[in-house]
Amino acid sequence: MAAYLQWRRFVFFDRETVKEPSGPDGAGAKPFALPSGIAVCDSGRGSLVFGDILCGAGRCGLGGIWFLPRSLQLSSFQAYKLRVTHLYQLKQHSILVSVGEDEEGINPLVKVWNLEKRDGGNPLCTRIFPAIPGNKPTVVSCLTVHENLNFMAIGFADGSVVLTKGDITRDRHSKTQILHEGSYPVTGLAFRQSGKTTHLFVVTTENIQSYMLSVKDYPHLELDTHGCGLRCSSLSDPSQDLQFIVAGNECVYLYQPDERGPCFAFEGQKLIVHWYRGYLVIVSKDRKTSPKSEFAGNETQNSDKQVLNIYDLCNKFIAYSSIFDDIVDVLAEWGSLYVLTRDGKIHVLQEKDTQTKLEACKYMLFRKNLFEMAINLAKSHHLDSDGLSEIFRQYGDHLYNKGNHDGAIQQYIRTIGKLEPSYVIRKFLDAQRIHNLTAYLQMLHLQSLANADHTTLLLNCYTKLKDSSKLEEFIKTSESEVHFDVETAIKVLRQAGYYSHAVYLAEKHEHHEWYLKIQLEDIKNYQEALHYIGKLPFEQAESNMKRYGKILMHHVPNETTELLKILCTDYRPSGGNEGPGMLEGKKANSEEFIPVFANNSRELKAFLEHMTEVQADSPQGVYDTLLELRLQNWAHEQDEQIKEKLHNEALTLLKSGRFKTVFDKALVLCQMHSFKDGVLYLYEQGKLFQQIMHYHMQNEQYKKVIEVCELYGDQEACLWEQALGYFARKEENCKEYIAAVLKHIENKNLMPPLLVVQTLAHNSTATLSVIKDYLVNKLQKQSRQIEQDEQRIQKYREETTRIRLEIEELKASPKIFQKTKCSICTSALELPSVHFLCGHSFHQHCFESYSESDSECPTCMPENRKVMDMIRAQEQKRDLHDQFQHQLKCSNDGFSVVADYFGRGVFNKLTLITDLPSGKTATTIEAGLQRELLIHTKRST
Repeated sequence: MAAYLQWRRFVFFDRETVKEPSGPDGAGAKPFALPSGIAVCDSGRGSLVFGDILCGAGRCGLGGIWFLPRSLQLSSFQAYKLRVTHLYQLKQHSILVSVGEDEEGINPLVKVWNLEKRDGGNPLCTRIFPAIPGNKPTVVSCLTVHENLNFMAIGFADGSVVLTKGDITRDRHSKTQILHEGSYPVTGLAFRQSGKTTHLFVVTTENIQSYMLSVKDYPHLELDTHGCGLRCSSLSDPSQDLQFIVAGNECVYLYQPDERGPCFAFEGQKLIVHWYRGYLVIVSKDRKTSPKSEFAGNETQNSDKQVLNIYDLCNKFIAYSSIFDDIVDVLAEWGSLYVLTRDGKIHVLQEKDTQTKLEACKYMLFRKNLFEMAINLAKSHHLDSDGLSEIFRQYGDHLYNKGNHDGAIQQYIRTIGKLEPSYVIRKFLDAQRIHNLTAYLQMLHLQSLANADHTTLLLNCYTKLKDSSKLEEFIKTSESEVHFDVETAIKVLRQAGYYSHAVYLAEKHEHHEWYLKIQLEDIKNYQEALHYIGKLPFEQAESNMKRYGKILMHHVPNETTELLKILCTDYRPSGGNEGPGMLEGKKANSEEFIPVFANNSRELKAFLEHMTEVQADSPQGVYDTLLELRLQNWAHEQDEQIKEKLHNEALTLLKSGRFKTVFDKALVLCQMHSFKDGVLYLYEQGKLFQQIMHYHMQNEQYKKVIEVCELYGDQEACLWEQALGYFARKEENCKEYIAAVLKHIENKNLMPPLLVVQTLAHNSTATLSVIKDYLVNKLQKQSRQIEQDEQRIQKYREETTRIRLEIEELKASPKIFQKTKCSICTSALELPSVHFLCGHSFHQHCFESYSESDSECPTCMPENRKVMDMIRAQEQKRDLHDQFQHQLKCSNDGFSVVADYFGRGVFNKLTLITDLPSGKTATTIEAGLQRELLIHTKRST
């Protein structure tokens, strides 16, 4: 039971008297007054509704229903002939239900009015029916209607309750029956709708009952054995769970359909009870008196003062309290409470806005440290989160100053999201309050409002408290529950030495770099780190092996090498982590992992050999490194058998054809390691025959020098000359080798004899006997050549003389043509015919058909053209001095080159015609001379 005297009082409502509208002259408005004698009243749908208003001393208002809108313009219509006793205005429909009398006697009638429809200027009456239960005349005491228009209940003074079920606006669609019979007058009725369940509360002067109307036979339950007077019951809104309120003289009780709820000790004789926007409105007598009859409480005629109290049952305070003179009723409309007094005045109680109410009470509550009440008040008035946060902060400050740090931190937690966290954190940085700080930081993370610094601080708190269980619970919480900076958490845990927790966090949130860093640098668990890399996707496995490969190779070389083999050939993550795109394995560039094997040549050799076997198109760097590695092993090996095996492996690799593009690099490697066979092989592949011979010369391998000349002398003739020079410089007895070289030079005519003599003159051991045979043979050949040349010269002279004689003969003597057949068709010649000096004759028609030129013989023309082309070519080459100089330098026999160019006429200018005979054109003379020259040339041949 709540003690009424302990409740705080506030003034949350402003009281004013309703005034008439001001006139056109702007004069001050007078208080608005209703005619006296209001019998009943209600409100809803934008109007205050009254029944039976007396007009002066007469009774003109009896039986009438009056409407007062916000404009304060009264209107009315005649509803009954005698009087109106009850009104009920529905809040969700423009339906008004009234009870009154049209004739003397106890015969109340119920009328249902549709205020939106008109009948002769008045609201349309849709239904009329007698209210008495059965045939027993009795007075109606109370009335209520369900907002869905399907239920209406009427209470009577004899204890009966009549229930109308169905459409209350029509007779056909409704059914009326007696729901309740009793011995005590019914003082209050209320429908309660919860989902699809409908209850009816019935209160009399002596008991309270509830009926379930949504079930057949309407089962009922007696809730209490005491009741209340008329107008002393009401139904709360959902904020109080739609409880039925019954106000007795000692207490106010709240009821559920199946039980009694809380009660409040509000003393005094209750006259009127209403529920308004979460408030309980009670009108009671100002002084305690013993009423004659609770049932007739509203008929009192005394002029005692009446107190109107507005209670907030949730927060347990009085929102407003004031004294009025003889209250008729309290109505709620237009967002305010209207208090009607017997003198006709209307007082309006306007609720203050939320901010004003809170400001008004906050100072008093905070001064008296009533923070809980302030919080409840703010919540009930739907104060925004910023305002609530400020109250929580002040409450927390108050508890903190009192030394109640546990309570303070709970209030500060309620400010999260509004109050800057640093405000709270600074207060609890003391080591003795670290558990409070931990609680605050935990909640900050739960609400996903923590930054990296907050995460760092929380984890440090855990480590300072050595609370491993809390720490483990925090890091193992799902991301949907706690959000924090994972990387920061890993750093803090690592720094504090909680390696297992840090590793768990890194693995859970896939911070691979941190996981491997902790495993390798702190825990030294190389095997686990390597296994973890093998489970990563290809790109991450590749990058981490490049980063940590050297460390892993140093501690677990075999396992690391195996993983690299897989990574560079056909990698698929282990542990079933393949994604949809991992149906085909990926492979890394094996050349990029060669630096990983520093100081691990055995594993490197195994890795490179594996790559060349399974992947023939491995990068060139793989083959280069493998060659270098094999050459190193060969150079340092002492065992002859093993060295021979390594020699063969290196040479086989060289001959694999993988070093064509890096010839120079392979050659340098072989030279660095003195790998003779490899050097010679590469010289041969690169056609470096002179280098091969020089290599043998440096090693003084005379036979090898001769062999090189014999093998490659045809491709590069200067090798024999170099060999002769090499042997000529030797002071040793090299006659055998010099003789072999001279024999080849003689056979191939590679050097002039004079140059041979000059070359061998530098060798003190080479006597004349060495070159005697060479010189004799050479001189004999030259003698024979001279004889042949003299014979050819004599022949050319004789031929030239003969040709000149023929030319002179042609010029001086007549030419007789004795041909009898055509040279083309071989038929007998007939006139007209064509004859040429060359001796060919043609029919004129044959000549014209086959001849390309009138001045040339068709038969001799092909040969003539060949000769002419040769002459033109010689003329064109006369000025080719650069070509002549080049051939002269490169030729072993310069005299032959000069003689050849003399023969071409390069050194003299050829003039075929010096003077033109009179009467002949230059073209005719040139053509004739060319024909004569060609004819004599042909005959001579």
